[in-house]
Amino acid sequence: MRQVLDNLFLYTDTCNVYIVRDGTTAVLIDFGAGDVLNHLSEIGVERVTDVLMTHHHRDQGQGLNRANEAGICIWVPHTEQDLFHSVDAHWQAREVYNNYNSRQDRFSLLEPVSIEGTLQDYATYSFGERDFTILPTPGHTVGSITLLTEIDGKKVAFTGDLIAAPGKVWSMAATQWTYNGAEGVAASITSLLDLKERHTEVVLPSHGDPMENPDSAIDQLVEHFWELLQLRNQNKRLFEFHQRPYETISPHLLKHRASVANYYVLLSGSGKALMIDFGYDFVTGMASGSDRASRRPWLHSLPALKQQFGVIKIDVVLPTHFHDDHVAGINLLRTVEGTQVWAADAFADILEYPSRYDLPCLWYDPIHVDKRLIEEIPFQWEEYTLTLYPLRGHTRYAVAIFFEVDGNRVLATGDQYQGDAGLELNYVYSNRFDPRDYVKSAELYRRIHPDLILTGHWQPLWVTRQYLNQVVTLGAQLEHLHHQLMLETPYIEEGFIARLTPYQATVQRGESLVVQAEIHNPTSYDTDAVIQVIAPAHWKIVNAESTETDVEQYPSGAMRVHLNAYETHNITFQVIPPVDARIRRARIAVDVTIGDQHFGQQAEALISST
Repeated sequence: MRQVLDNLFLYTDTCNVYIVRDGTTAVLIDFGAGDVLNHLSEIGVERVTDVLMTHHHRDQGQGLNRANEAGICIWVPHTEQDLFHSVDAHWQAREVYNNYNSRQDRFSLLEPVSIEGTLQDYATYSFGERDFTILPTPGHTVGSITLLTEIDGKKVAFTGDLIAAPGKVWSMAATQWTYNGAEGVAASITSLLDLKERHTEVVLPSHGDPMENPDSAIDQLVEHFWELLQLRNQNKRLFEFHQRPYETISPHLLKHRASVANYYVLLSGSGKALMIDFGYDFVTGMASGSDRASRRPWLHSLPALKQQFGVIKIDVVLPTHFHDDHVAGINLLRTVEGTQVWAADAFADILEYPSRYDLPCLWYDPIHVDKRLIEEIPFQWEEYTLTLYPLRGHTRYAVAIFFEVDGNRVLATGDQYQGDAGLELNYVYSNRFDPRDYVKSAELYRRIHPDLILTGHWQPLWVTRQYLNQVVTLGAQLEHLHHQLMLETPYIEEGFIARLTPYQATVQRGESLVVQAEIHNPTSYDTDAVIQVIAPAHWKIVNAESTETDVEQYPSGAMRVHLNAYETHNITFQVIPPVDARIRRARIAVDVTIGDQHFGQQAEALISST
């Protein structure tokens, strides 16, 4: 047990465990094997109230079950929460054979622990008599955090494994987030630069000695990391992007230069800003995998936006569609900056209730929508009039955003087309694609005739009449080829004729869950549909009904409804698991017959029973 400050102690275990003393109680930063609990009496501590974890690695918290047994509250980084409370699911799902994922997410706990809550980026929490501010510092892991607080008059930073000593780190292997990449190295540089700007007086690493006056230690590490990136010929514009993350398209319209999906900033004369999309700000490389712990938004570029362009408020964020690379950071904007979320009514429900939908690229957490906007009805933000138009193609749930700025007619189109020339099709069947979508979007482009198109991943596109003619031709060819390739009757555009909502849900044992089945008649004639719900043995299916037409229910549990040509119809029913059922992701489905055609088990949903 080593005393660092009057009320700050360091216990050396599988990692440094820091004890922040408050009279006879204490808060711990990281936990190691938990042996610290045997030595607290040496410093007059009778009880630990909370453990705050900087990241998920096993050396940081392999003894956390002892904290659970002692009734100590465990708080973990929000991004890495699944690697604490749901680590069983991680171990079951993690690829081992033919594994090209070099992230150290297998250096996780062997067994799950119960947590009190998550530590959200940029938030401030009170533990004992002190406030701790959470600074996102990816590098050693994607979800690593630094905890900033004041102890005995000193501004201190608990940095986990971001830095271990002047110019040194505890692990280089941990910075390789892909098979042969250096994503964590570039992220570490960015995090270290951010940490340095916080002007802390003492840096407290998870491995290594505390560092007073840490600026020199940080500078040495940044220099060594940068030499490595230059040797690897990677992230060559990192410092340029850090210093100037935005480029000017026109005086009141900016494009961010270092995000996965482009986001744009519309500047008002009042000093307010409207963001068009906001996914992963300032990305140094994407980690392998798509689990929550591999995807981490932050707000790294906002100080530059405010300083360089005089922005006083991030007022509104307006997404083009629901995919994570366009919305991942919206919750942070809303929480940290007080930003309003305005979204098209067409996909607002997907943002707010993602677990209800079976769609690609859903963000893990609900995103609250402050204002729902109706397509083709103009609305006002500051001095600008904007209009949303349906833009199906890349996904059914997308809009084009039209406005005029600096004398230009501008259309923000998300991911509708690919490539800097804007002439590569970007449709995804599981996004609920219809071959006619690109005919309709081409018609929209010609009708609006924008001067400038803002794309989701490529350079802004200045529009010519030739370009508008080319997208018309592309759309017609795409529709024609799909009609050539697929059977005309029945014609199933997106691959399935049924869907269940919610797609994911948790229900208490013995209680009921209302499920909605969406059934589509893909034929050109009126006919009956027969639907049979498929569920695990001993689950009950009851109370089928429809608000649109009568549902005939057979003793077998099958349901019959009449569908007009090409009609989509909704039926609700209740699912009740047995009282003794405790299961994760039980599968239910609907077996569908349309007329004489038996399509089989078309839709599924995942139901957990606790």
